[in-house]
Amino acid sequence: MGHLLSAKSSLVPLIDRLNRYPIGLVDSAKLREILALLFTEREAFVASRFPLHEATAAELTDLTGIAPPHLRPLLESMADKGLVMDLPYGAQTYYLLVPGLIGFMEFTFMRRRPTLTAPVPVADLARLMSQYLHENGRAGQGGEFFGSPTQLTRALVYAEHIPVTSRITAYEDARRIIMDADYRAVTLCYCRHKKEHLNEPCRKGAPVEAICMVLGEGARFLVRRGFAQEQDQAAMLATLERARALGLTHVTDNVRERPSFICNCCRCCCELMAGVQSGFSDGIAKTPFLAAVDPTRCDYCGECLKTCNVKCIGIAAGARTRPQAQRYAGVDTATCLGCGACIAVCKRGAIRLVPRPHPKTPPKNRGRLFARILWEKGRLWPFIADRAKQQWRLLTRAARRP
Repeated sequence: MGHLLSAKSSLVPLIDRLNRYPIGLVDSAKLREILALLFTEREAFVASRFPLHEATAAELTDLTGIAPPHLRPLLESMADKGLVMDLPYGAQTYYLLVPGLIGFMEFTFMRRRPTLTAPVPVADLARLMSQYLHENGRAGQGGEFFGSPTQLTRALVYAEHIPVTSRITAYEDARRIIMDADYRAVTLCYCRHKKEHLNEPCRKGAPVEAICMVLGEGARFLVRRGFAQEQDQAAMLATLERARALGLTHVTDNVRERPSFICNCCRCCCELMAGVQSGFSDGIAKTPFLAAVDPTRCDYCGECLKTCNVKCIGIAAGARTRPQAQRYAGVDTATCLGCGACIAVCKRGAIRLVPRPHPKTPPKNRGRLFARILWEKGRLWPFIADRAKQQWRLLTRAARRP
């Protein structure tokens, strides 16, 4: 592994390329160890030459200088490892470099046996990833993922708990998102699988297998490459209900059109929930609702405290000096996602959802979401320039044809 860790010609250009995505990867020794386990030196070179948009094998031959007979098997191997997405369209196949997060780091743990470049225990990779994601606070990967004013992900509400005077749109309803998808699959939970290798099982008893949901074209890729299993609408809706029975929080893309996944997240394993708990209170876009506690009904039994997946419920400020029997819970409204996972565990009916003041509307689609994050991070111009270069290459190739 050391030959790749010190190879400036392979890893550094790869990291530079990955950092042109909306969510990049903050360089560190641990990141280089992770990449060295996932990419061979040749794969790192090819990945570093990818445009920001999808490309054909012919375009990648121009960019890498690797002849098609050698490049195609390499691209196939990278797709099998989840480093590159292959996107068939008619008679042509396009390739897209997968981001690090949300991307190939998750895909690696969507299989029981990840394909690594060295015969190291999977637990070593799990430990590296956990350490990397939490090192250096806001100056590290946490700040890169959660620090933008526009969030990459958003929470979904338990629709059955919304106030009777309110309504939710289709993009806020997990059931509707599943029903509207043109393709559905389930896969291992990346976070719980990683924790499993660290001997830290889920405290809520949530499963590792077949609990995370993927939708649309991304789901087709994951099924095609053995990372996921197709699931029909009825079975996926049943999986959703199972997640709700466990008190998990649904998280999806922060878009209104064609979300690509629904994660079912717990407080102890999920990296998204961990980010909010570690101080990124706005790291996940929130639902249009807030949890509210009725102090006249609450007996401070603690069930909602144990259930909340971002740990935003505790003793109310006004109850701290009261005797134990008179205490009641309160909600940190700056952190509450408004998912409603806490409501069902309250036997006294003391928790309800109320409308959130000034709820935000998600971007229309992933293109607009990515453009907004790129703009906020000062990375939009390279994205525009990359598209212009891609169009120029297409025109030049067409002009060379007889």
